[in-house]
Amino acid sequence: MLRHLVNFFLSPLPPTRLFGLRRLFLAIGHVDVGKNASVCGRGWIYGRGQLRIGAESWVSQGVVFYTHLDAPIMIGARCDIGPAVEFVTGGHEIGSSSRRAGRGSAKSIVVNDGCWIGARCLILGGVTIGSGAVIAAGSVVTEDVPGNVLVAGVPAIVKKRFVE
Repeated sequence: MLRHLVNFFLSPLPPTRLFGLRRLFLAIGHVDVGKNASVCGRGWIYGRGQLRIGAESWVSQGVVFYTHLDAPIMIGARCDIGPAVEFVTGGHEIGSSSRRAGRGSAKSIVVNDGCWIGARCLILGGVTIGSGAVIAAGSVVTEDVPGNVLVAGVPAIVKKRFVE
């Protein structure tokens, strides 16, 4: 309930302004937002699970976090998350033919430092994204992503490796 109130109070604010005030309200809603992180408006946080957004990260407009008490979502430092990205920790096992969405489950999501997630991506539970990875716009990430690669597609696969 507390997070819904926080979402409600943040919704009328200009989407790309007042980041300090946003961080304050998010802290009231038990979201750990790092120093100089910017969380834009028009998004939503569902559930009471742990959500951490690292220092100097940018979370664009319309990003939705589906949290769960058993599955934290951890975003590293200096990450850039594009508009309308969704982080979904929950899912179901495949059930019998009488009800295919069987027993519910929840798995953590970890995005390591320096990642860039393009617009309208879907990041599913149980995924770890390595440092410096790029997720192309519209991708669906269903498996772990190594560091310093570009992935794209549905499901997302490695398209390019970065050499540093």
